[in-house]
Amino acid sequence: ARETLAGVLSAKANLKAANTHNSASSPSRHLARAASSTVGRHKSITKTSAAPVSALQGVKVMRVLLAALAATAGARPPAPLKWRGGSVAPRPPPPPPKTLKPPNEDTTTPLERQLLEKVRVYARGLDAYVKPEKVVKKALAGAAALDYATVEQTLAENAAYAATEHPDYGRLAARLAVDRLHATTSSSFKETLLTLDDEPNPTTGEPCHILDAGFRAALENDKYFVAQVEGAISDERDFDGFDYFGYKTLEKSYLLRHRGGVHGNGIAERPQHLLMRVALGIHRGWESSEQLERALETYDLMSRGHFIHASPTLFHAGLKRAHLSSCFLLGSTDDSIEGIYKALGECARISKAAGGIGLSVADVRAAGSKIKGTGGESNGLVPMLRVFDATARYVDQGGGKRPGAFAAYVEPWHADIFDVLDLKKNHGKEERRARDLFYGLWVPDLFMRRVRDDAEWALMCPDECPGLTDAIGNAFDNLYETYEAQGKFKRKVKARKLWRAILDAQMETGTPYMLYKDACNKKSNQQHLGPIKCSNLCCEIVEFANNDEIAVCNLASLVLPRFVKNNEVDLEGLKQTAKVVATNLDATIDHGTYPNAAAERSNLRHRPIGIGVQGLADLYALLRLPFDSEEAQKLNVDIFEAIYVGALEASIELAKKHGPHDSYAGSPASRGELQPDLWGLDAKELDAKSRWDWAQLRADLARYGLRNSLLTAPMPTASTAQIMGCNECFEPYTSNLYARRVKAGEFVVANRHLVKDLCELGLWDENLRRDLLRAQGSVQGLAIPDDLKALYKTAWELSQKSLLDLSAGRGPFVDQSQSLNCFIAAPDYGKLTTFHFRGWEAGLKTGMYYLRTRPAADAIQFTLEASAPGAAAAAPTTIDDGRGGHVEACVSCSG
Repeated sequence: ARETLAGVLSAKANLKAANTHNSASSPSRHLARAASSTVGRHKSITKTSAAPVSALQGVKVMRVLLAALAATAGARPPAPLKWRGGSVAPRPPPPPPKTLKPPNEDTTTPLERQLLEKVRVYARGLDAYVKPEKVVKKALAGAAALDYATVEQTLAENAAYAATEHPDYGRLAARLAVDRLHATTSSSFKETLLTLDDEPNPTTGEPCHILDAGFRAALENDKYFVAQVEGAISDERDFDGFDYFGYKTLEKSYLLRHRGGVHGNGIAERPQHLLMRVALGIHRGWESSEQLERALETYDLMSRGHFIHASPTLFHAGLKRAHLSSCFLLGSTDDSIEGIYKALGECARISKAAGGIGLSVADVRAAGSKIKGTGGESNGLVPMLRVFDATARYVDQGGGKRPGAFAAYVEPWHADIFDVLDLKKNHGKEERRARDLFYGLWVPDLFMRRVRDDAEWALMCPDECPGLTDAIGNAFDNLYETYEAQGKFKRKVKARKLWRAILDAQMETGTPYMLYKDACNKKSNQQHLGPIKCSNLCCEIVEFANNDEIAVCNLASLVLPRFVKNNEVDLEGLKQTAKVVATNLDATIDHGTYPNAAAERSNLRHRPIGIGVQGLADLYALLRLPFDSEEAQKLNVDIFEAIYVGALEASIELAKKHGPHDSYAGSPASRGELQPDLWGLDAKELDAKSRWDWAQLRADLARYGLRNSLLTAPMPTASTAQIMGCNECFEPYTSNLYARRVKAGEFVVANRHLVKDLCELGLWDENLRRDLLRAQGSVQGLAIPDDLKALYKTAWELSQKSLLDLSAGRGPFVDQSQSLNCFIAAPDYGKLTTFHFRGWEAGLKTGMYYLRTRPAADAIQFTLEASAPGAAAAAPTTIDDGRGGHVEACVSCSG
């Protein structure tokens, strides 16, 4: 007892002395020391005695502890300290000790537990880097009110903001967003569409009746049809089929919405309902078991992410106004008031139906040329194009989905060419600009030879030198040189002067596009129809059009990473899926609605389709193939050969059933010449090297013909690749970090393949993430293995020669063309000239879609979090998505 009392007194003395010296130590710490001193003195009992400490001894210890606590609580505050003759107020007593909680006690609130339970359910199967607790805490911290409904609405976007840490946060965000959609929409496909069809028009009060009448009748009356359709829909695929940004793209532009009234303007359609609507809209005639089977097969493949149709088909399939086609080409604009305004009206009607437009203006007379009817002089191309420019702004694509988009093509011999090159520039007189149009050059080989040889180039008026737009190859050379010799040109310039003007425009605006007139015509299966005078808005469609026919194309894209199985590409599965897609696109020709008779006439006569791809970069990442490797080049050829063979097989089978397309006779295919033959590949060598039976294919072609004049056209896939969570078309990644803008804000996400690789190596942490942000998405300067640096080179770090080689490698299996971009961070005349001439010499049809550059001041700013180590001193980190500031994606061609 004496020892115990002495210990307590000693503790009190220590505590008082500490307070006298203005110690910051808390009473709880002194109490702990007293307890330690007391118990320490009793340890000898437990150590030396075999018997345990008695109850009486325990009570004594507790009394001592309580006495120490009382002494601490009752201590008087120390007297003010004297300092240089003044007095200083004492520090306030320290706060009372915190209540210690058992280590396993749950400290979360009921609301937090409820939210955590939900997020944990949707985080199942995701990477361990995904922390549900983090998402919930951020949602609670930023909520306007702490109730379940308010906070639950923000869970998805808070998960999306964490996508820079790990891409699986984006998948979690998508699942949470889909959960909210499913909570507010019907699970019944029939109920959803009939409700939408019956909703009153807000203006007239009459039912909207947006559905195709036959489709509505089947939903109302055919119980077998409805049972088969409802039974096939897999709602659970909504939760794993999209990442957050893919889902938000669907939500913004693709899913059908209510039209006010009791439902407001909310979304009515689920993603699986959209895909089923598209499948049934393509394969009409559901009373036929074969057609219904095709529709359900199409739904299943799209639902599992193997392919997707182009945006206009997603917008309109199954509806009363089924505008399913993507691209429209006006072959030439007549050089008269009637012809020009006829073309303008056609463009307006096409744009209203969500179509992208390409038109040739090379036949319109140049400025200063005589007008026979009035005796005056023509104003040339610029004033006319300004009228088309205004129409593109006025008539948008499909009622507000995006502004209209027209691409005007001109040949470089046209006397107004220098003025056309200035039209999209940001400086200069406003009355000489038409910035909302896109411009393309239809370049004859003769011009490229003149530039190469540093020769002169004559500029001519098509009214004074007729026939140049109709002439191809040697015929063009002879006619042009005849006019040149006769002095029928407006003026002569050095070819390189015009070339530099072209490059100046491209470096400033990203355009004009470059397409090679002779390659486009000589390698076309439509060459027998007449001269092809232009491409479309995205440079992948090369089709014949004239005054009586407006060329049309229907598009879809295969999602390449879905065909990676057991670390290799399932080429057979890819070919079979290409057959399904070709059959679908052929059906859209018959079941679509057309903006005018000229477009319908052309599409039914020639039946061209365009199959493209998306996610080639994702496929290479999954297979560990650097984009510029020899293995990637070989696989690139194998992939596009499989797609072309599948499309050919499907078209031959359709021809066997329905007959070849009306203009088949006289085409290269009717002579046994397919795209590899038009590229000059040796047929026997192809047969020997290929895994496919080309000999049998040619035999079937000779017997049955082709249902479709054209088959493959790799398009940009800007919107649909975002829906499917892939990199665009056949392009490399432009960055390993991407900014995505949605209604909730702007989000930065990392390349999921890169993050997965770094996680497996144990390298992905906050420091590396911040280094990647500072490096603007480049891994070349990061402390990671060299093989990952090679695998994740961006488009800016790859040799453009490798991209041209890939494009040329797939060329013999692309019977239309391909939307090939050029990526040069800081372009100059030398780099750009080298790129163009390599593409031309390789025989490409499209030499360049856009020139992508890196802006001097990057467009997207992302500031590191202030709470992160070192962030206070860090400058704002800017991230560029690599597209340059002047380029917009074409929704219509997104296949």
